[in-house]
Amino acid sequence: MWGIAIRPSRVVALLIVGTTPLVLLNCQSIVLGTMNAPAHFGDYERRTDIAYGPHERHRLDAYVPSTPGEKRPIVIFWYGGAWLRGERGQYRFVAAALAKSGYVAVLPDYRIYPDGVFPQFNDDGALAVRWVHDHATELGGNRDAIFLMGHSAGAHLAASLALDKRYLTAVGGDPRWVRGLIGLSGPYALKPPPVPFWKIVFPEPYTEDDWQPLRHASRDSPPALLLYGEDDWQMAREQAEELAKVLHGLNVRVSTHRYPNTSHFGTVAALSLPSFMAAPVIEDVNAFVSETLATSN
Repeated sequence: MWGIAIRPSRVVALLIVGTTPLVLLNCQSIVLGTMNAPAHFGDYERRTDIAYGPHERHRLDAYVPSTPGEKRPIVIFWYGGAWLRGERGQYRFVAAALAKSGYVAVLPDYRIYPDGVFPQFNDDGALAVRWVHDHATELGGNRDAIFLMGHSAGAHLAASLALDKRYLTAVGGDPRWVRGLIGLSGPYALKPPPVPFWKIVFPEPYTEDDWQPLRHASRDSPPALLLYGEDDWQMAREQAEELAKVLHGLNVRVSTHRYPNTSHFGTVAALSLPSFMAAPVIEDVNAFVSETLATSN
């Protein structure tokens, strides 16, 4: 069903913001639940539990701005969770922030361990992109303005689809559908630790040549916006700059932003109303999308 578009009261918003510090003492699910609370109210319609493939994890939610407008840019967002945890409902706040900025926001689930291992989560992402492209008009979106966005493991997924042409080609899609990549705290030159568990998630015969998106960058890769925090994981900081260097060398437009006093989770938390680590993520996303659409391919 489509959600009801209403605005939260100022009192409710202030209560949420004021009580959020206490929530950080509890588990991540409670933190995410609190961050999502304001996102239940807004000028958007929410269409839920749409199947984009045969697996039970092949489901997505779409958030469409209620205000009148032309065909809107589409942003597909994949959450992180180390390929072990996460679900689209936990990141409603991300879609709400994107819809508020005028995008059609799409949040897909994808297979995570033990239901899926590499490259199945990337295969799922490709199926979701294909579904979005095929149904863009129904969502009020522009099929020629699809941006892929993700946080942490989700940024790895988004980068894999944007840079490695094999995934979209395998589902009958076209890599040129992707107008831009937006990565938050992602591992783009992923080096799984040499422990048995990670060898299960990233099994043989696959190697770094397969699971490192950076190795598949080319001169016709889409523009990229790579965001990370000053207090982010070292891997995320270093690999964002490493990918940016590769793209620069290929004459692909790329921007990086390092946010002060921002952690690994803080880059995505900045999209929520009760965030402590307020980084201008949505402003940077808006500027990147506008510049990309204003530049001809």
